[in-house]
Amino acid sequence: MQDRGKISSFFVRLKFSAMMAFDGITSNLLRTFLTVLGISIGVAAVISLMGIGEGARRSIVSQFESLGENVIVIKSNSENVKFEADEAEEIPERVTGVEYATPVVYTKDTPIRWRRDESKMNIVGVNQHYPEIKDHPVMTGNFFTSLHVKQRSPVAVLGYNVANNLLNGRSPVGQTIKVDGINYRIVGVLSEKGKGKGEGIDDKIVIPYTSAMKISDTKEIEEIWAKSNNAEDAELAMVQLGRIYKRKVGLGNNISPNNEQGGEGGEGESAGGEEMGGADVAIAEEPVEAAEEPATQPGTSGDEENVFKKGEEPLTITSLNNLVKEADQANRIMTVLLGGIAAVSLLVGGIGIMNIMLVAVTERTSEIGVRRAIGAKKEDLLIQFLLEAIYVSIIGCVVGLILGTWAVYIVSNYGLAAVVSVDSIKIAVFVALTSGLLFGVYPAINASSLPPVEALKRQ
Repeated sequence: MQDRGKISSFFVRLKFSAMMAFDGITSNLLRTFLTVLGISIGVAAVISLMGIGEGARRSIVSQFESLGENVIVIKSNSENVKFEADEAEEIPERVTGVEYATPVVYTKDTPIRWRRDESKMNIVGVNQHYPEIKDHPVMTGNFFTSLHVKQRSPVAVLGYNVANNLLNGRSPVGQTIKVDGINYRIVGVLSEKGKGKGEGIDDKIVIPYTSAMKISDTKEIEEIWAKSNNAEDAELAMVQLGRIYKRKVGLGNNISPNNEQGGEGGEGESAGGEEMGGADVAIAEEPVEAAEEPATQPGTSGDEENVFKKGEEPLTITSLNNLVKEADQANRIMTVLLGGIAAVSLLVGGIGIMNIMLVAVTERTSEIGVRRAIGAKKEDLLIQFLLEAIYVSIIGCVVGLILGTWAVYIVSNYGLAAVVSVDSIKIAVFVALTSGLLFGVYPAINASSLPPVEALKRQ
């Protein structure tokens, strides 16, 4: 019964302290408004800046992901390094973990004629495995087949925007479009990737690489795409492909003898015909650099000069999975830094709370003295002034959340990627309430520590 009475008394005192705290912040509305404004600006800054950072992170990661998961890109950076189309076709059979591979041929500003309209467009030449490699299905019609590739058939699959512009949204499948003076039959339309995604594939035309090589008047290619089932297989394939193409560009002498199998071979053997078991040269996402010392190309005499300049990167082997991870990590760091910069304004707002509360304690010494004289305890005064600081922080948080969300909405309407992230809200609310509580402790202790007689003397 006695314990129940103590609990009841505590809640009565708490209720009275809460009412006194509310009266305290409403007694001087201008001062309270300025304090709330400082907290609101801090919260809004955290939410808006972290929202912009998070939006940029998601946009960049989305662009990388649109290139396909578990994709490995082998790209020549030197005129002295070229690939045979057959190399790409044989990679799935020679390299463990690779399911599909395709040669890639680009043609720029290729003349296109649709009925009476003429323009120039970028063309991408690939094989029949493009949809599986790039995770890019056909929306209408079908993709071309291996038979089309072998026969250099004049067939084309259109990017989403290209198809949409031809017949104002109607399917162009079955129609013909003239590419470089030759009639190509449209067999399919790719699904939409989105603006800035998939290397702008929505605005390109895809044809068999054999036909693209004919347009480009070349028998060699400069890029290969390979696809693995999962991330682990992709990493294994990176190691094995690294071994193959180190040999191809004349860097076989840099491989330790324990990793060599069967000595040096010809270029064709190194690139596509060598079995890869036991290779452990980890060059993952690193570019394959030319040797500093002269190195002979496979199939050439040792007296010939190295065709690569010192420090030149003849080719690169890149895992798109690693690019996604690196982009995600870099942008997360940027988002955290932006949030940290914005959180400084919350710190300033917290100092403002402390200053205002100290002024309030000085101005209300008479009130404190009267309350202590009629029996108020130190705990009651401590709770009252802490509640005043918390009230100001909560109001500032609510206003700041509204302002921050509105700011993100405005920024996103102007074309920048920005989102209101849950993390930014958690950080802003936590820092605001914590700063309000911490910076309110000192003034509250000062108020509760005033002796009743001293407080009454200051009237």
